[in-house]
Amino acid sequence: MILIDISCIFFQFTVPLQREFTTLQTDNQMKEKVPFTKMHGAGNDYIYVNTLLYNIPNPEEAAIAWSDRHKGIGSDGLVLIGKSPIPEADFSMRIFNADGSEAMMCGNASRCIGKYLYERALTTQKQIRLLTRSGIKVLELHVRDLIVESVTVDMGKPVFENSEQFITTQGLDLGTFVSMGNPHYVIFTDNIDLVGETGRKLEFHTAFPQRCNIELAQVIPPSGGQEGVIRTRVWERGSGITQACGTGACATAVAACVTERAGRHSSIVMDGGTLDIEWRESDNHVYMTGPAAFVFDGEIEIDK
Repeated sequence: MILIDISCIFFQFTVPLQREFTTLQTDNQMKEKVPFTKMHGAGNDYIYVNTLLYNIPNPEEAAIAWSDRHKGIGSDGLVLIGKSPIPEADFSMRIFNADGSEAMMCGNASRCIGKYLYERALTTQKQIRLLTRSGIKVLELHVRDLIVESVTVDMGKPVFENSEQFITTQGLDLGTFVSMGNPHYVIFTDNIDLVGETGRKLEFHTAFPQRCNIELAQVIPPSGGQEGVIRTRVWERGSGITQACGTGACATAVAACVTERAGRHSSIVMDGGTLDIEWRESDNHVYMTGPAAFVFDGEIEIDK
């Protein structure tokens, strides 16, 4: 009887195993592995994929799944590095937030792309023209011993009136609206730690047809001869609180200048690091300088 019982148990156990193995084989035949690189700029972390070599058919879905910090790779979103469709630019970028929405551009991500392209030998140029949804951004790479130590990005001219991004008749007068291609609303306060509560409420305010990035900023009193230091926390639309935001740092510096809280050169201290912002009077462009870093490389399966 024992032998019969063991035989029955063994038979029942092996059939599901064979069925599961067959299913896995079938599933694997429908998937492919795509290499990715995790990078961050001042703590603002994204997953980067070289679409010159690998196609991501559903980037919105991938951004949601891969950005999950418990069940995925973990990031603030997904960045696709691609070929530029126009001769005026060298490469292109598309960026998707952690909720799958597509952003116009990202200053921290653009610096990381500059480092990626140069150190992965996709270019030998130290000036790169990068096509984004908010136009072409010029990256100046600061290289030492073949390592990109920092990147300066020409972020273009700030815009203070854009009816597609900010409706002034909605009665919102807590701060300063600045568009750096994407919309930002900068509030100067002594309690920047309310960024979660404030950002959650204001991102979807009726004054912002496209939703909005929210910055809470505090000017730090001059110390040791250093002026223009602004402590800033950011709520990014589609991602929530992040360690840093390049366009948000630019918007904060510009807002500080127009409200006479600072001059045209500021150091924006964010949760993940400090960005140097200069709003040049000569051309009215905002220039952002900051670091970029590799975190790790990996592979992830996607459906064919």
